[in-house]
Amino acid sequence: MPDTPAADADLPEFWASLRLPGVIDVHVHAMPDRLQEAVWAYFDAAGPLLGRPWPVRYRMDLAERTRRLHGFGAIGFTSLLYPHKPGMAATLNEWAAQFAAATPGCIRTATFFAEPSAGQDVARAIEAGARVFKAHVQVGGYDPRDRDLDAAWGNLADADVPVVVHCGGGPVPTQFTGPDVFAEVMARHPRLSAVVAHLGWPDFGEFFDLVAKYPRMRLDTSSVFTEFTEAAWPFPRDQVHRLRDLGDRILFGSDFPTIPYAYAEAVAGIVRLGFDEDWMRAVFHDNAAALWPELTTD
Repeated sequence: MPDTPAADADLPEFWASLRLPGVIDVHVHAMPDRLQEAVWAYFDAAGPLLGRPWPVRYRMDLAERTRRLHGFGAIGFTSLLYPHKPGMAATLNEWAAQFAAATPGCIRTATFFAEPSAGQDVARAIEAGARVFKAHVQVGGYDPRDRDLDAAWGNLADADVPVVVHCGGGPVPTQFTGPDVFAEVMARHPRLSAVVAHLGWPDFGEFFDLVAKYPRMRLDTSSVFTEFTEAAWPFPRDQVHRLRDLGDRILFGSDFPTIPYAYAEAVAGIVRLGFDEDWMRAVFHDNAAALWPELTTD
């Protein structure tokens, strides 16, 4: 087995030891500066809400964050961004398109909100070249079953464009998070390529059941298995075997840059699970490469 990376500088050698050209990270955030600063301010102030401080590890400008990602060996990554109120999605999608065009390895990302224009916003972004979407049920505070979203989910399903969805209750549940709510979305749109962020934290088992039911569903690993997260919200040991069972549907995500741990720790936590190299190659690279083959052919 390859040595577990102890620091960010170890990562390129780790990918080489797995015979990978690098990692594909499906849970990276990039957004306009004002919005990014607002996200950081939330985590700076949310210690009592989260039950512990959440120090932002990679608080630096966007150019330096991108340079760091490339230095970690990220050959593909999203630029997840999300609106918290109506009327923001179109502007954010324009920004994300410009960022992706200027940034090697960035998978062109788009988003939407629960508003009457949602279906049209998604259709326009897909037509313009978006390859992945972000939906943040928790921050948006909306019901993913909202009828304004039916056209958005339907357009994504028809185009088979993945959408990374924060629909689990971690770190703070809201009225519309949880597996039961999103199960209703999947029942309406069973061909939706939904990637459940954070493995559905904290309702891991229920989300694993949901993913097993729908062939196009997947999960990402962001924020799970790190020492920081395990100390407060440990992954249940009796669910580890499910990770092996769903190994072709699990994608690596780091949640970079708003993380309270080193990027290498997000990788090391997965290595410490003890699965074989084939499983790790799938999670760190191959499963995502199957969704975005342009990352390996460009």
